[in-house]
Amino acid sequence: MIEEVKKQVGKLLDKDASGHGMDHVNRVLNLSLKFAEKEIANKEIVALIALLHDVDDYKLFGEESEKNLTNAKKIMESINVSSETQEKVCKSLKCIGYSKRLKGITPETIEGKIVSDADMCDALGAIGILRVYQFGLKIDRPFFEKNIFPIDDTSYNYQMQKTASTINFIIEVLLKYKNLMLTKAGVEEAEERHKIIVEFLYHFFDEENVPLWNKYLEDHLDKV
Repeated sequence: MIEEVKKQVGKLLDKDASGHGMDHVNRVLNLSLKFAEKEIANKEIVALIALLHDVDDYKLFGEESEKNLTNAKKIMESINVSSETQEKVCKSLKCIGYSKRLKGITPETIEGKIVSDADMCDALGAIGILRVYQFGLKIDRPFFEKNIFPIDDTSYNYQMQKTASTINFIIEVLLKYKNLMLTKAGVEEAEERHKIIVEFLYHFFDEENVPLWNKYLEDHLDKV
């Protein structure tokens, strides 16, 4: 069943160049199953949520698809996933993603929490840096604007806007992720990946010779 789901998800996401392709989905799947071992969760449901978590992403397929979970339902129905399992998976899919968290929406089941944590962890660490760089290129966002410092605004409307630079996005958004983990396994993983991003930022600012940014980052981290 899982292999068939992978094939169908691949047809939708294989050509993605925004950091939400099958490489991302497979990493989220693997990390989710690792978390499921530690959290004693239903691995089949975890796998389905992980594989389907981006097939109706509004950034890729539009708001109507996200609202109705059009692709996720079509895939599950095509492989005869039980209605009970479909209901559990869909309930979690509607609660995964940073935009949902900004609205106060959080997965209720351990399976949903696991995939939420794994998805956010994949935005951190070395892979996270590569993904945010890749997405910045796709939306024509500058990587660094040394004269435009980040804005400390956590409102939904601001956070959904296009930030001034990818570096600003890392500081304004990604550095918050470690505090959004919902499982013990997620907390442990996110803390390690968070450190990698912080080290990257310090090295980047040193190499760019922008000491004011190092000072900004130091002060910002005290508040995160």
